Amino acid sequence: MNLQKLLTESILGSAAHVFTTMLGQDLPHTQVSIEAGTPDANDGIASFIGIAGAWAGTGSITCSPALACRLCSRMLMVEVTAVDEEVLVAVAELTNIIIGGVKTDLEAHLGPLGLSLPTVVFGRNFKTRSSARHEWIVVDFHWDGEPLMVRICLAPNQRTGRVPATHLCTIEV
Repeated sequence: MNLQKLLTESILGSAAHVFTTMLGQDLPHTQVSIEAGTPDANDGIASFIGIAGAWAGTGSITCSPALACRLCSRMLMVEVTAVDEEVLVAVAELTNIIIGGVKTDLEAHLGPLGLSLPTVVFGRNFKTRSSARHEWIVVDFHWDGEPLMVRICLAPNQRTGRVPATHLCTIEV
């Protein structure tokens, strides 16, 4: 099993399905990459969701505040112009649905997996860091003229049923 290929195909399929069915639009991707270090400082919105089972890790979606507002507007069919509670909930739900689709795809190969509740961060000049010593699969999409990134880091769980500390994500402000 090629885990990188499986993760990439699952992310592409899940994100495309969500955008087609929920938003009525295609979600073109621009590139797929492997990320081994800490990402650059972020100005925007980052949403994280934990994955647990025989394999464990984290899924993440990041985008600009403006894109998050447009996504929320489209999802709720109301005009949203500033990041508020509804926008954060919409990004969390988008993360839950996209990474949930990936989880469902992966279960056929990796066994049962669970998801945590999503955590959403909004701010300027913040960094995220995972203590996982594994690479992240990063898929860059473009929607409505702006980037939307989906990342997943997944590795065998050393203690099935419990997510090891090496797979938890922390946020530096």
